[in-house]
Amino acid sequence: MSDELRQRADEIRGLFREWFGAEPEVTVQAPGRVNLIGEHTDYNDGFVFPMAIERSIMICGRRRNDARLVMHQPAMASMHGSTAEASLEDIVKDPKHRWANYILGVARELLKLGCSLCGAELVIAGNVPIGSGLSSSAAIEVATATFFEALCGLEIAPKEVALLCQRAENQFVGVNCGIMDMFISTLGHEGHALMIDCRSLEYTQVPFDDPDVHVVVADTGVRRGLVSSEYNVRRAECEQGARLIGKALGKPVAALRDVCGAGFRRVEAELADPVRKRCRHVVTENERVVQSVAALEAGDWRCFGRLLNESHVSLRDDYEVSCDALNLMTDLLRQQDGVLGARMTGAGFGGCAIGVFRGVDDPAVQATCAHVAARYRERTGVEPSLFPTRAAAGAGVVRTET
Repeated sequence: MSDELRQRADEIRGLFREWFGAEPEVTVQAPGRVNLIGEHTDYNDGFVFPMAIERSIMICGRRRNDARLVMHQPAMASMHGSTAEASLEDIVKDPKHRWANYILGVARELLKLGCSLCGAELVIAGNVPIGSGLSSSAAIEVATATFFEALCGLEIAPKEVALLCQRAENQFVGVNCGIMDMFISTLGHEGHALMIDCRSLEYTQVPFDDPDVHVVVADTGVRRGLVSSEYNVRRAECEQGARLIGKALGKPVAALRDVCGAGFRRVEAELADPVRKRCRHVVTENERVVQSVAALEAGDWRCFGRLLNESHVSLRDDYEVSCDALNLMTDLLRQQDGVLGARMTGAGFGGCAIGVFRGVDDPAVQATCAHVAARYRERTGVEPSLFPTRAAAGAGVVRTET
C-alpha cells in the first residue's frame, strides 16, 4: 500500500470520527480507470483495454444495530445536502441525493443475491473527478460492494461483484452502461492493464509495468454534454450497420464484433455515410485492441503509441465523438518530448485525453503536465487537470479495525 493511500485512509477515518463521533470498523477503496484503447466497442460485443488508475473512491464505516444506512459524502455538501438515509428493508431511489443511489443500488443487488447485510454508517470520499469520464460512478459501486463484503463477512467472486454493480447502475440508477468500468475497478492488478472480451466476459491481465512508461491523464475541464443523446444515435447506427453488412455478406451478423477488416472492406462501398464511417471505426478499433495487446507483449511500445494515435483519428473522423477541447489536448500531448501516442479516452464530447510517455523521469513528466496545462489554458481560458498515473490495483480493503 502506498503512503498516499495510507494518508487518504487516515483522512477519511478522521472525517468519519468527526461526523459520527465514533471509530470506523472498515475502510475500502476502488479505483477509477482510463481506457487505453477500445472505444465504443463494448456495446458492439467487442474488445476493450482499460487500466485502473491511482485515483480512487474510499468508503469508511461501521455497522449499526438496525437495518438503516446513514451515508455521508462531504463533497456533496453544496449539492442538496451531504447526508442521506435509507432502510435496507425498503430500498427505493433517493430523488434528492442522487449520489446515494449508486450505494443503494448495490445494496439492493446484494440482498437479491441472498446476502445478509447489516445497517451501517459510512463516509464516502475520493479523488476521482466526477463527470470527467474516469468512472467515478463505477468506483463508488465497487467500493460499496467491497465495503459490505468486509463489514458483513461476505464472500463474492470478483467477476460477480462487477456484474452486480453493473446491474445496480443499469436497473436502479438507470444508466445503460457496459461492464468495462466495473470489471477493471474490481479486477485490476497493479502493473497490468486488462483486455476484456465484452461478449464472453473473458479477460486477460497484460503487463503494463515498464518503469520508464508513464500514462498522463488530461482532463479538459469540458463536461460531456452530448453523450447521452449521441450515444443512442451511434448505437442505432452500429446496429443498422451490422444488419446491412450481414445482408451484403449473405450471413447473419449479430454485432460488428463479428466483422473482420477484410470482410468490411469487401462491402464498405455498399454502405452509406454515416453508417459506413461508424462501422469502419468499430471494426478497425477492435483490431487495434488486439494489435495493442500483441505489441505490449512483444515490448513494442512504438507500435502501441502509433495505435493510440490511429484510434484518436478514427474517433474524431469516423465516429465523430471528439471535440475541439479533446483534439487540442491530444495535439498538445503529442508535441511533448518522450510521447509515444495520445488520444481521447471515454465516450467523448469532453472529458479526458491520455498520453503515454516513455524514457522520461518523474520530474520531467510533472513538468510536462504543467507545460501542457499552461498551453491549454492559454488557448481556451479553461483550467485543465493533468496527472501521471501507473496501472493500479483494483478494489480492496485499506484497513480494518478490531
